[in-house]
Amino acid sequence: MLSTNPFDDDKLHEECGVFGIFGHAHAAALAALGLHALQHRGQEASGIVAFDGSHFHAHHAMGLVGDNFSDEAVIRRLQGSLAVGHNRYATTGDTVLRNVQPLFADFEFGGFALAHNGNLTNAMMLRQQLNRRGCLFQTTTDTEVIVHLMATARSGSVVDRMVESLRQVEGTYSLVAAAKNVMIGVRDPWGVRPLVLGRVGDSLVLASETCALDIIGADFVRDIDPGEMVVITADGLLSLRPFNAQPHRFCIFEHIYFARPDSLVEGTSVYEARRRIGVELARESHHPETDLVIPVPDSGVPAAIGYAEESGVPFELGIIRNHYVGRTFIEPTDQIRNLGVKLKHNANGHLIQGKRIVLVDDSIVRGTTSLKIVEMMRRAGAREVHMRISSPPTTHSCFYGVDTPRKEKLLAHRMSVAEMAAYIGADSLAFVSLDGLYRAMGLPGRDPANPAYCDACFTGEYPITLTDRDTPTDANVTYLSEAHG
Repeated sequence: MLSTNPFDDDKLHEECGVFGIFGHAHAAALAALGLHALQHRGQEASGIVAFDGSHFHAHHAMGLVGDNFSDEAVIRRLQGSLAVGHNRYATTGDTVLRNVQPLFADFEFGGFALAHNGNLTNAMMLRQQLNRRGCLFQTTTDTEVIVHLMATARSGSVVDRMVESLRQVEGTYSLVAAAKNVMIGVRDPWGVRPLVLGRVGDSLVLASETCALDIIGADFVRDIDPGEMVVITADGLLSLRPFNAQPHRFCIFEHIYFARPDSLVEGTSVYEARRRIGVELARESHHPETDLVIPVPDSGVPAAIGYAEESGVPFELGIIRNHYVGRTFIEPTDQIRNLGVKLKHNANGHLIQGKRIVLVDDSIVRGTTSLKIVEMMRRAGAREVHMRISSPPTTHSCFYGVDTPRKEKLLAHRMSVAEMAAYIGADSLAFVSLDGLYRAMGLPGRDPANPAYCDACFTGEYPITLTDRDTPTDANVTYLSEAHG
């Protein structure tokens, strides 16, 4: 019997990774490699749809990319020089095969595959309207709304139908789509979720992050701009700007945690951004007399390096992570559950014994993991345990494609920093400030009138209308809890 690790949900989870490649003889194999590089963006399920010039071929499966696409027979069945793929991280809704993307539909113009990273904030309203028009939904994902809007659109071509459909949706989306001999990439006008363009030989590639380009030997060309739609055919790339311009609001949590540290995001090295956040954190927070700076692996490592550099306290790996533990474990008896965080982390005891330590992590969500790690450090003999967090307190839920608990479950929403420190058992606790976070991104601070990023999880200032949240009905309460990102 498999059961979800009770400590694995004490992080914010990015919910999707998207990938597409046009004009390559081994498109599906490269798509599988690209999805493997994007595995951190979704571990519940993966899928690839390929087009061979006449027919579409698809493979969808639950679980990790390496488990689903390592069989050569699977890749051989995905024939064609065009392929789009998707990694999914589910929220509290159904984790079932029917929700695995890319979604596929047959239109008047032919087959169509769609992969989506983000979240539509008026999906339920549109879903109810489409239901009344006779549309029958096959999934519980918000992405299917786009498919039905395209099916009922007045325009004929796939591009025209997508434009007409996306003008009706609210929320966030980075999309990669495929139709007969065409690949399309789109970012929402706010540019909340990432999407990059690359090239390998004569083939063009779309991906959530540059690390997916690196794995297939593709060169980074540029970011897809907010509100831009690129249409890729045998004739090349056509760039369209069909949507009204909006203030740029890229998700700042991509820099803090979501993106892989070896990626370039919006022209910035993720690793360098996290290291600079650690520097700002050390400058801002009261630094007690300590002996070691220890990261909570793996996401806390770059920030801890920056913190150690600025504070002058030695950096050491005081926690060792077991990289072979997945999101589940066998026979979750109470005794095993009480072992908790040791499934993934273990104290480097001889290093910690008698030391005053600073733990650096990227965030505190529910506080479960922080509590267990502080406890583990004390059992290993740490004399003092101070916690430093490379993001501001997470006080609000995300509605833009990130799996977060309801705000009532967020520790920082319920407690002051001092109360949080007492709850997790730390001698002290400090977070980087919003201004410090923005300084680490190369800005003088946060402009309250026009913030450069989406930071709603810290401020509660949501840049995009939350129609479904603000006009709830009995019909959409369940749907909202099931919508993927």
